[in-house]
Amino acid sequence: KQWYQRRVRGYVSLVSTHWNDTEADSEIVNNYRDACKMWADKISKFPLYQVAGQNVKMSEIYVPTSHFGEYDVPVLVHTPMNLLDQNNNAAIIYAHGGGVIAGTALESKPVLDFLAVECGVVVFNVDYRLAPETKSPNNILDFYSVVRYVSENAESLGVDKTRICITGESGGGYICLGTMVVLAQNNETKLVKLAMPSEPMVDDYSFSDPETMTKEERDDHLERRKSYQLISSNLALGKHSPLLFPGQCDDETITKFPPTILDSREFDMFVTETRRLAERLDKVGRLVEFVVVPGCVHASPYNPELDSSKVWIDVMRKCIQKYLLE
Repeated sequence: KQWYQRRVRGYVSLVSTHWNDTEADSEIVNNYRDACKMWADKISKFPLYQVAGQNVKMSEIYVPTSHFGEYDVPVLVHTPMNLLDQNNNAAIIYAHGGGVIAGTALESKPVLDFLAVECGVVVFNVDYRLAPETKSPNNILDFYSVVRYVSENAESLGVDKTRICITGESGGGYICLGTMVVLAQNNETKLVKLAMPSEPMVDDYSFSDPETMTKEERDDHLERRKSYQLISSNLALGKHSPLLFPGQCDDETITKFPPTILDSREFDMFVTETRRLAERLDKVGRLVEFVVVPGCVHASPYNPELDSSKVWIDVMRKCIQKYLLE
C-alpha cells in the first residue's frame, strides 16, 4: 500500500510539473501504469473476487482490425459456469479504466469475474490499445470493432445479439462514450441494447477555470489535461472533435445514442461533466438512469470492503436485470 501511494504521489508530482510539455511523458506514463497495476494486484486479493473467479470459465478471442495497421484486438471472455451450455446469453462488452494510457484487460479480470457471475452475463473484456502509443480515435475504434464482431458472430459466441450492453469505467467509460458516438455516426446504434458509461471522462471540462470546479475536479484537472495530451495526436486541432471529447457531439448525434445509464460518484472528478451529459441525454429521451453513488470517490466501489461497493453492485445488478436481461 505504501509503495502504491508513493507511486501515485510520484505520478501527481510529475504531472503537476510537466503537464504542458512532453519532457517527462515516458516517466509519467510508466508511473501511472505501475500504479494501476499495483491497485489491480491489491483488488485481486479480495476473497469475493477470488471465489467468483472459480465460477467463471476464461477464454480469449482476437478481433482483426485494420484502422491503425493490421492488428488483432485481444478480448478476454468471462463465462459463468452455469451459462456454458446456453447459446442465447446476454453480453456485456467492457472497456477497462486507466485514463486510456494505463490498465489492461487482465488487470480488470477479478472485478469482471464477479460482475459476470453476479449479473448472469457473459463479459467480453477488451484489451484496446493504449495512448500514447496509439492515438485517438484508434483506441475507440478497437473497442467499436469488438462490438461489431460480437454482434456479427453472436450465434457462434453463444450470445443473444438483441441483448448486448457496452460499458467501461473511467478511461473505459470514455472509450464506451466514444463508441456510442461512432455507432450514432454510422447509424449502427441498434447493435447494442444498452450503454452504461461508468464514472467516464466526457469532455474538455478539465481545461476550464479550476476555480469553478469541485475540490476533486480541481485536484485532478492537470492529470486529465495530460491524459488528453497523450491521447490526442493534435490537441488544438481535435478540441472540437467528438472522437476526442465525446461530450462535444452535436444534438443530432446524441439523439442516436443507445438507451444510456450514466453512473458516477458523489465526489468523483468527472461528476460535473457526467451530470451535464446526463441532462443532454435526458432532454432527447436517451437517458434511462443517472446514478450517483453517495459518499465515495472515483473507483472506490471496486474495493469490496467499502460500503459504496455494496451500493454499486446492487445498482449494477438491478440495471442489468431490468434493462438488459428482461
